[in-house]
Amino acid sequence: MKRSLQQVAEAVGARLVGDGRATISGLASIESASPEDLVFVEDEKHLTAALRSRAGAVIAGEFAGSASCDRPLLISDHPKLAFARAAKLLADDALADSSTGVHPTAEVHPSARLGPGASVEAHAVVGEKAQIGENTRIGAGCVIGTGVVLGSDCRIYPNVTIYPGTTVGNSVIVHAGAVLGSDGFGYVHDRKTGRYEKFPQVGRLIIEDDVEIGANSTIDRGALDETLIRRGAKLDNLVHIGHNCQIGEDVVIAAQTGLSGSIVIDKGAVLGGQVGIGEHAHIGEGVMLGGQGGVLPNKVLRGKGEAFWGTPAQPLRQYLKQLATLARLAKKD
Repeated sequence: MKRSLQQVAEAVGARLVGDGRATISGLASIESASPEDLVFVEDEKHLTAALRSRAGAVIAGEFAGSASCDRPLLISDHPKLAFARAAKLLADDALADSSTGVHPTAEVHPSARLGPGASVEAHAVVGEKAQIGENTRIGAGCVIGTGVVLGSDCRIYPNVTIYPGTTVGNSVIVHAGAVLGSDGFGYVHDRKTGRYEKFPQVGRLIIEDDVEIGANSTIDRGALDETLIRRGAKLDNLVHIGHNCQIGEDVVIAAQTGLSGSIVIDKGAVLGGQVGIGEHAHIGEGVMLGGQGGVLPNKVLRGKGEAFWGTPAQPLRQYLKQLATLARLAKKD
């Protein structure tokens, strides 16, 4: 679906310079743009290249306000954010234009409830008493368990499995192959026999609004209580969240990170790729943990905006000093 630049400017909060009746239908890089595409420029040094491209319009910072060009400009104090919002606007148009309802090969239990505009694609299964919110889309091959509650405007991509009793808020995106609400890894060791017996995993998983979960990620239900993913958290592909974890608002977790059970990650923390965190650890608000960092069980990291790195994780400056000392010692040998 095409959008006029006036509509785009109003939606993303940008100032339009040029013909607002012109339309765009896609987004692209400067190099690959067509006349139907929108591009963005964060740095003035790239503005000339953008204006010479085939793009139909350019989102740029205030530095472009006085530029002389033959195409419309959308001026924003945060061009990349405006571009992201334009992308969402066009994506929402595409979803709104796609089909709704239940595919003939899907299996939806008679007691399940689907809101207006919801859709269930081929070979998906929706279990007993599940609730699917308005305009939520269930991809092909998904399994939505008994009693699952999905809010409105969610996008569940193909082959996602959501275990019984899981609650998912509004505007949640779950990418292909993710598993939500599976049993946690909890066992009791019988010292007499040497065997391990399963500890009950009867808690719940709750995912709040505006969360995104990457492909093939896994989030365990609570053992006796709940695992909680708060509003706005973003999980990359191949992330594992163990039972009873509490992930705060706007937390960002990069790919291949693994969290043991009962970990608390406070609001706004950022975890790099391949981070590993031991059980009952606590990562404070706004802490940044570098890639392949390791946090020992029961450890607490605090300091808003503070960067930690290494295993065991320590303040970045301290870690870099240690690396420099090791390098000097190696030279002496």
